[in-house]
Amino acid sequence: MYTDLKLFIDGKWLDGQGREGEDVINPANGKVLGHLPHATTADLDAALAAAEKGFAVWKSTSAYDRSKILRKAADLLRERHEHISRVQTQEQGKIYAESRAEVLTSADIIDWYAEEGRRAYGRIVPGRQKGVRQLVLQEPVGVVAAFTPWNFPTLTPVRKIAGALAAGCSVIIKASEETPGGCIELVRCFADAGLPAGVLNLVFGVPARVSEHLIPSKAVKKISFTGSIPVGKHLAGLAAKGMKKVTMELGGHSPVVVFADADAEKTADTIAAFKYRNAGQVCISPTRFYVQEQSYNRFLARFTEYAKAIKLGDGLDRGTTMGPLANARRLDAMEAFVNDAKNRGGKIVTGGSRHGNQGFFFQPTVITDVPDDAKIMTEEPFGPVAPIVPFKTFDEVVERANSLPYGLAAYAFTSSGATATAIGDALQAGMVGINSVAISTPETPFGGVKESGYGSEGGIEGLEAYTNVKFISQA
Repeated sequence: MYTDLKLFIDGKWLDGQGREGEDVINPANGKVLGHLPHATTADLDAALAAAEKGFAVWKSTSAYDRSKILRKAADLLRERHEHISRVQTQEQGKIYAESRAEVLTSADIIDWYAEEGRRAYGRIVPGRQKGVRQLVLQEPVGVVAAFTPWNFPTLTPVRKIAGALAAGCSVIIKASEETPGGCIELVRCFADAGLPAGVLNLVFGVPARVSEHLIPSKAVKKISFTGSIPVGKHLAGLAAKGMKKVTMELGGHSPVVVFADADAEKTADTIAAFKYRNAGQVCISPTRFYVQEQSYNRFLARFTEYAKAIKLGDGLDRGTTMGPLANARRLDAMEAFVNDAKNRGGKIVTGGSRHGNQGFFFQPTVITDVPDDAKIMTEEPFGPVAPIVPFKTFDEVVERANSLPYGLAAYAFTSSGATATAIGDALQAGMVGINSVAISTPETPFGGVKESGYGSEGGIEGLEAYTNVKFISQA
């Protein structure tokens, strides 16, 4: 049911023989799924050499031919989606329906880049003198080192892989050691689609060792990282020493603003479903709920009703609507958030504790009466804990929503066109959903501002992130 855990370097799958490694755990029951090999220093050097060789081949391949291989990979991902979805659910915990949606969306992302890579257009700028032709070209940046976390084993890697490949770059990706299977199966689709050896390489290992070996290498020209703010700052510092291009998609703490003129019950249903997706382990998950006083009680009642109706269990079991947290660290973090809220006068409306005697389950939780300086209101929870507080005026809620150093995503609900425009302009975030949570699609930019990072994935911006602009003046 699971998958063989291996490295992929220079077109070859490498097992754990002679290599250190670690066990991969099913968070629903604590059982070992498999043993993951770690790349040795020699493996990392081999990956760097392979990526340099692969880049020379891939950048010379036409955008038309690159597109055909990417489309084939997308087709294989769809053909294999049932198996890959089960692999993801076993290693990460999310319910099967969410894993399935993730894998199929990953295929859509590959298709988007397969087409957009054929449209990496330059332009001709009229010269000031007769006979002068001025050309602006987009060229692939080179070897890319990409680093991805555990919460979306397929979707996060594919954003980086597909964008880089469509631009003509080669890639070394270090996916999460806790959820390696999804990315292994994704890479297998690209390999089976006919990607030349060395163009895509997959490694695992102690994160600091891998990043500190790959990023300083002269071979690597671009870094793409998704993860926490502290780690992102460290990797950005390493990249800065070599003046390397960087995309950073870091943490968030997404405010939700519900105005009194919104349908309180409908809004609660929409945003609660989004909140508890993947047990709240989503970087754009709604995490701070500000509801205007007139609608507060109605919204809170409906949101709480939704949370209480969630069925916890193994993500592969029929009827389960929320799986476990991905690891024991998240359980400890949830308890810390809840305890801090209680100590500050917060009230637990529902949930608030661990669930069951095996696996990493935490109850869907709703907290009220927490001050703005409570831990749950100032630090990214990355779990199924929802603080809901009232507000009075537009200016007040804007100040509170924008008060943190995060700026990844934000949401607002209103029936007024004027209010929708005003709040969309006022919220400081890279992505804002107004009466909608659909802020992440293959064709739209995904990225944050402030300490939530810089650069974008998705859309034309996601392709440009892997190119250098060259200007040629020809007389």
